[in-house]
Amino acid sequence: MAVKYHTEDCHYRLEARRAVREWLHAVAQQEGFRIEEINYVFCSAKHLLEMNRQFLGHDYFTDIITFDYSELGEGCVAGDIFIDVETVADNARLYGATRREEMLRVIVHGLLHLCGQKDKSPRDNKQMHSKEDKYLALYHSMFQK
Repeated sequence: MAVKYHTEDCHYRLEARRAVREWLHAVAQQEGFRIEEINYVFCSAKHLLEMNRQFLGHDYFTDIITFDYSELGEGCVAGDIFIDVETVADNARLYGATRREEMLRVIVHGLLHLCGQKDKSPRDNKQMHSKEDKYLALYHSMFQK
């Protein structure tokens, strides 16, 4: 039941890591899962671009790549979630969000992928965004009283 945080090719420290960990467990539970082990790896744009090329065959920047190691049917989620902190900061400016809020959105986005939520079709993408909003509100209700 571990949520761990790492960095690769950048200097980033997630604030309130224990609170985020507790929140992620609550999100997984609401989605009908239990977290087995998730490694969040915060990295540079260059690093994630190379991973995108190597593992997915995509030649473009992205804010997140999720590797799912969950065993189907066990009700547990496990995986590695790589987050490009530079692209998250750029997206925060683009969408008018704080860096913290955008980072929380991307963090929960990765967990939702592990829970089976897709985002490739317009319908799935709308549902993903709705769930992100719901769980961001949960975070704020849990920790910003």
